[in-house]
Amino acid sequence: MMQRLLLLAFSALTAMYSEAQPITAGQHTRVETVYGPIEGYQDGRVFTFKGIRYAKAERFMPPQAPDRFSELRQCKVYGPQAPQNESLRWNDQNSQTDYGFGNQFVTEPMDEQNCLVLNVWTPGLGNQKQRPVFVWIHGGGYTGGSCHDLPCYEGRALSDAGDIVVVSLNHRLNVLGYADLTGLGGKYAQSVNLGMQDIVKALEWVRDNIDRFGGNPAEVTIAGQSGGGGKVSTLLAMPSAKGLFKRAIVQSGSTLRQALPEKTRPFGIALAQELGQPATAEADFSKYTYEELNYAVTRLAQRGIRSGFSPVVDGTILPQHPFEPASPVSKDVPMLIGTDFNEFTFDISKDMTWAEAEAAVRQRQGDKADQYVAAFKKAYPKAEPKEMTYVDTGFRAGAVRQAAAKAAQGGAPAYLYLFTWKPESNALGASHGMELPFMLHNVSLQREMTGASPAAYKFEKLISSIWLSFIKTGNPNVKGLPKWEPYNEETGVTMILDNQCEPRQHHDRELMEMSRSIW
Repeated sequence: MMQRLLLLAFSALTAMYSEAQPITAGQHTRVETVYGPIEGYQDGRVFTFKGIRYAKAERFMPPQAPDRFSELRQCKVYGPQAPQNESLRWNDQNSQTDYGFGNQFVTEPMDEQNCLVLNVWTPGLGNQKQRPVFVWIHGGGYTGGSCHDLPCYEGRALSDAGDIVVVSLNHRLNVLGYADLTGLGGKYAQSVNLGMQDIVKALEWVRDNIDRFGGNPAEVTIAGQSGGGGKVSTLLAMPSAKGLFKRAIVQSGSTLRQALPEKTRPFGIALAQELGQPATAEADFSKYTYEELNYAVTRLAQRGIRSGFSPVVDGTILPQHPFEPASPVSKDVPMLIGTDFNEFTFDISKDMTWAEAEAAVRQRQGDKADQYVAAFKKAYPKAEPKEMTYVDTGFRAGAVRQAAAKAAQGGAPAYLYLFTWKPESNALGASHGMELPFMLHNVSLQREMTGASPAAYKFEKLISSIWLSFIKTGNPNVKGLPKWEPYNEETGVTMILDNQCEPRQHHDRELMEMSRSIW
């Protein structure tokens, strides 16, 4: 309870200080959802609702519609996040890679029974005006994270700037959300891809309720970064998700393939046996705490039985790999796909001469070093020497392959980008997630990440306008941006997103080929 009170106080204070406007609540901030009445608060012109339950679920069972209620529910505080290892949450360590994961001020409680919640930000209530809807799916792989584990995930600013409805959500993770128990049979026949089934349930809630929050259920864009991008990629191949969204954005998370049941079902059977349960539908997992389940997972891993928690191509919920080839489920869904120049680089502050950079490459590439250096210089002729040692080729290659698969389908277009903007104050450069505060219009909430310089705020306007244009039209072209053509195999257009944006054609193809072993 104390954590929830602190969260409410922190949310209110942050909004008041940032806008110098009072937060109000009452009859004018109430909405009658399909399931019952809720009350949020108004912050400036944006109405905010947090911790709305969109589903309920028994352990290892598919999600169901939430219970109906008649008493007014207060939805002013972020709901609980899904249980996850403490090591995946903010741990108070001074790390160059910490952008504020877990929120330094207070971390949401973990609650298995009540983690299926979502948040809504909207400039207006009722169905007089139906706005485009942006549904944000958090990263953290398939094992950790939440819809509030980065300060910039706050949806208020983007909703206000773009006159759109923003939604974010939590869902089950790790063993609770991605263990495959279908090998036990019976009641566990659908106990696979549970985290993905949760997200579909959240999208169904949006379909059935968002018009009451001023949103258009026929104009929904789903988006996610890192693990969230993997979830978006997977949703694009799920029949149950068809028709629940119109557009999709994948940021540093392009996923072409998912796990196969012959690899995942043995784990579910082994988990039951490790807990002393029968390896049949009679297995009962309800009496164990999350910590006990997690400890069993650890013991199995020590014996070489690894879960690899992720979505599974089970043949029903996920009938095929998402993008090998691109699924017909999403043929008509336009996509925005991209990555960051550095991704997982840990320190780019040290300057190098070309000789030093080439020596570092030679250690990794051996007799192919000269070819690699030539390919890098061709791809990035204006780059500094040190940039050759930390350019990402793994995430980038996946994004190119996903865009190519989408283009080969002959349906809706895919637009490909490479985010190369680097804040002067950050030793990580254009690293994993650097675009987040810009596209979410929240540079001010992630100052330690962006540097909060005048250049950063100027760039924020451009990047958020690109995302908003795609959310509203399925086309990212905006004023001030060179013409951005959809990706196709012939031209291979990638838009470089930086202070000077530039479309380039297959500019790094040779570099990608040199790095094939990485991806």
